[in-house]
Amino acid sequence: MPKVTFLPDGITAEVPKGTSILDAGLGAGVRIGNACGGVCACSTCHVWVREGFASLSEQEDRELDILDKAFEVKPTSRLSCQAEVGDANVVVEVTPESLQTFYDEHPEERRKAQEAAAGGNR
Repeated sequence: MPKVTFLPDGITAEVPKGTSILDAGLGAGVRIGNACGGVCACSTCHVWVREGFASLSEQEDRELDILDKAFEVKPTSRLSCQAEVGDANVVVEVTPESLQTFYDEHPEERRKAQEAAAGGNR
């Protein structure tokens, strides 16, 4: 089974072919936004694909239209709810936009992250 690695945390999930990057991340506890619930209605699950882009499912017009609303779109940008894993391993970076959305959706996780960061600065 292919593996999906999520940066910057380095969390890796082994998933069946055809699994969306979003589902792989949520199943592994990755901090990734998904304000619309993964139905291609927002850009909050935006990721940058660092490795394995060619093995992902093809982008459709709807995904491209939604990506137009995202911040810092790059040639390797994908909506993780639409990108399905193929046969190869994939490495993605969760965008700052997606992480911000995750924290907006989970304020208790934002608090934990802030406390951890403050503890590391002492």
